[in-house]
Amino acid sequence: MSGEQKQVNRELDVRGAKCPMPIVRARQEVQRMAVGEVLRVVATDPGSVNDFKGWVQTAKNVELVKQEETIDANGQRLYIHYLRRIA
Repeated sequence: MSGEQKQVNRELDVRGAKCPMPIVRARQEVQRMAVGEVLRVVATDPGSVNDFKGWVQTAKNVELVKQEETIDANGQRLYIHYLRRIA
């Protein structure tokens, strides 16, 4: 988040959900957020990385701040997306 401390206002766990559900659920959550708030989305679908990149290019109210990839305690790969509502 460009040097600033990551401030996450909401978190959405979509582990196990396949395309397009992570985007659908994130879009619903963003609609409930105030402008400037950040949503952290935790997904297990590797396709979510490109799905979120594509979605924010067409969405007029959200920007992709950052994406991370990590492994949880069970050895499962997680894809974490940080989205900021901009309108």
